[in-house]
Amino acid sequence: MVTAAEIDIEKKAASVPPGTFRHTVLVAAKRFKSTWAELGKLLVQVRDENLWESWGYNSFEAYALKELHIKKQTALKLTRSFSFLAKHEAPEEVSQPDFPQKAPPFEVIEVLADAEERGQLSPQEYRSLRDSIWNAEKPPNELKKEFVERFPKPPPEPPPESLQVRKLAQLARKLAAEVSGCRRVPHAIAERAGTLAEDLEELASGVNDA
Repeated sequence: MVTAAEIDIEKKAASVPPGTFRHTVLVAAKRFKSTWAELGKLLVQVRDENLWESWGYNSFEAYALKELHIKKQTALKLTRSFSFLAKHEAPEEVSQPDFPQKAPPFEVIEVLADAEERGQLSPQEYRSLRDSIWNAEKPPNELKKEFVERFPKPPPEPPPESLQVRKLAQLARKLAAEVSGCRRVPHAIAERAGTLAEDLEELASGVNDA
C-alpha cells in the first residue's frame, strides 16, 4: 500500500529536475527502507554542506521532515549510522558506488553506533566484530539482540527530587478528589487525604532542582 508520505515525495520529486542532487535524495528517501545506507550517505552530505539552505529550508531537520517525511530522530539515526560505517571502513571502500547496497542491516549498525557514542565500542572491538556483521550468518534481529546484550544502555538517571515531589503532590490531589467523592469513605479519612495533598503541594512549591 502506497502511503501519503510516498505520494508526497513522488510529487516533490516530479517538481525537481531529474539528475540534480536534490532529486537523487528524494528518490533515495522513497526506497530507503531497503537501502538505508544510500539515504544516510546522501543526508550526511546535505547536512555537512548545508544544502538544505539553498532548497528553502531553515534547518536540516525541517528539510528532512517537510521534504522527505523523515522525523528528526530518524534523520539523526541515519546520519550517525552511516558516519559510523564511514569512520570504520576504508575510504576507497566507502566511495564505491555499491557500498550502500552492501552495507549491513540498519538495526545492527544503529546499535553499534550507539555503543560507540557511549564509549562502549572501540575501533579494535569493531574490527573483531566486522566479519560477523558484513558476512552475517545470523538474521539481523538475532545480531541486534546479541549486540544489545553485549553493549547495554546504562540505566536512566532518576528524576530530580523536585519532579518526584510534584508528581507525588499531583497523585495525592487526585486521590483526595476521588476519596472525597466516594460516599462510603468516612469524612475524617477524606479530610486526611486532603491534608496530605496540601502538605505535598506546599512541599513541592518549596523544592528546587539540584
